Amino acid sequence: MRFAFIDAERAHYPVVLLCRVMEVRRSGFYAWLGRGPSLRARHDSVLSAHIGTAFQGSRRTYGSPRVRAELAGLGLRTSKRRVERLMRQSGLYALRKRRYTRTTDSKHALPIAPNLLQRDFTASAPNGVWVTDITYLWTTQGWLYLAVMLDLFSRRVVGWSMSEHIDEELVLATLQMALRNRRPSRGLIHHSDRGSQYCGAKYLALLNAHGVVRSMSRKGNCWDNAPSESFFGTLKQELILRSPLLCRDGTRSLVFEYLEVYYNPERRHSTLGFLSPNDYENRNPVAISSM
Repeated sequence: MRFAFIDAERAHYPVVLLCRVMEVRRSGFYAWLGRGPSLRARHDSVLSAHIGTAFQGSRRTYGSPRVRAELAGLGLRTSKRRVERLMRQSGLYALRKRRYTRTTDSKHALPIAPNLLQRDFTASAPNGVWVTDITYLWTTQGWLYLAVMLDLFSRRVVGWSMSEHIDEELVLATLQMALRNRRPSRGLIHHSDRGSQYCGAKYLALLNAHGVVRSMSRKGNCWDNAPSESFFGTLKQELILRSPLLCRDGTRSLVFEYLEVYYNPERRHSTLGFLSPNDYENRNPVAISSM
């Protein structure tokens, strides 16, 4: 550390004076200067390059835990503290999530369902529990609404739809896509908030036709559907807030690419051991075989 201090300050003060103050020999300082980087410094340099690649590959969104998981996937084992240090030295910082307001209206007299999940957001197999919600995205042409269906087993987006209208047709298209993609067995639990869109006659008829069991959050309690809230926070922080304001068609394309090209196949999820939704399902063949 003394030699490093002298090296940093020698542009401002004579080396003779610095060595005297730091109580070291000039010969020792020049010998240290000629050695070149230490083995650990060389390792840090290699790791920093891989860290930079992983960070850029995540669209500059990953923090140290996910970056460390990326390194492990390359066979590079290192500590979380070392990754944190190297990211900090390189000026690489993950985005922090913001809070967002609700979109659905639960003030209606339509049929509601009990909360079967009770904030237990776990599932032992695919197509056991789906959660769904709606969020809004601002465009140059006004609001665009996005409805998403997540499988709690893998946090995979199994269905989604976008519309300039927040109505039953929006969520109906999302449910139809999920049923078409997954073909679940009867008994699947479908959890949503109490929004009127999820209580429409056509929506309920489709759920009943496939033997889907309804579950709903308590009135005005966003924590009862925390996985959906968390997903929308991630999407807005990683995609919407970092992209230019686009028209509705441009925003649709942007969201499609994020969901189908990045989120499901690539984005590492902390609750999945830092695997992507697709990878998590692929590594659980016993559970998947029951689909």
